[in-house]
Amino acid sequence: MKIHTIETGNFKLDGGAMFGVVPKSLWQRTNPADANNLCDWSMRCMLIEDGDKLTLIDTGIGNKQSDKFFSHYYLHGNVSLESSLHKAGFSKNDITDVFLTHLHFDHCGGAIEWNDKKKIYEPAFKNAKFWSNKRHWKWATEPNAREKASFLKENILPIEESGQLNFVDVPEEDGVFKTELGFDVLTVSGHTDAQMCPIINYQGKTMVFMADLLPSTGHIPLAYVMGYDTRPLITLSEKDRFLKEAVIKEYFLFLEHDANTEICTLQQTEKGVRLKDTFSFNEVF
Repeated sequence: MKIHTIETGNFKLDGGAMFGVVPKSLWQRTNPADANNLCDWSMRCMLIEDGDKLTLIDTGIGNKQSDKFFSHYYLHGNVSLESSLHKAGFSKNDITDVFLTHLHFDHCGGAIEWNDKKKIYEPAFKNAKFWSNKRHWKWATEPNAREKASFLKENILPIEESGQLNFVDVPEEDGVFKTELGFDVLTVSGHTDAQMCPIINYQGKTMVFMADLLPSTGHIPLAYVMGYDTRPLITLSEKDRFLKEAVIKEYFLFLEHDANTEICTLQQTEKGVRLKDTFSFNEVF
């Protein structure tokens, strides 16, 4: 097995929305905001080479939305999904599996693109199986009013229409389960229903792809929960349980949205679980 970090570019979101009820005077210590109260966030994905499988975990925001749509998110950076795949030695047609942690636009937008004539949407990965789960798919395709703006039908429905959609078999109750993709998955439902966080054993270490369970190192304190979470009290419980386990089992946490840190570890302190160390991917593996 070989793993690559796939940077797809950065965007900006309101700091208050990203930290919920936590006062700005506290969250800006780790995530400083600009004059418009916007903070920088990455859309960092992962590519796993494992035998004859080449699995991409999440796809970033993509490039097919309107200029008006993108004007709300201030995309920036000199990298893209395609350029990062090329740097790793691959093209989109090489991908065999696309695993989507959940179907919010900043995680799955790159899965679908315009065709050459910009008349229809089609999968960006022509030879891949796309993986979601039935619980989350139903949640995303029959969205509640709170999340409707994050579940864009042009990102989701073309996957099913292409015939490339597959479902992993998640348990009814959230927890860890095995997949046919070569890694285990933890399901959590505080942010959105049945979000999936891959757990990958790699080079003698356990790495967890945190998705939106832990967007950044700034979100480690228990009460630092995003305003976007649909069930914040469940997030609190999920975080508490997971962070304690991460300390005990010495997990390496792969951060999808932290603009400055790819990987971190945690430690128990008198104030609760807190950041221990930060690393670039290449410093650990």
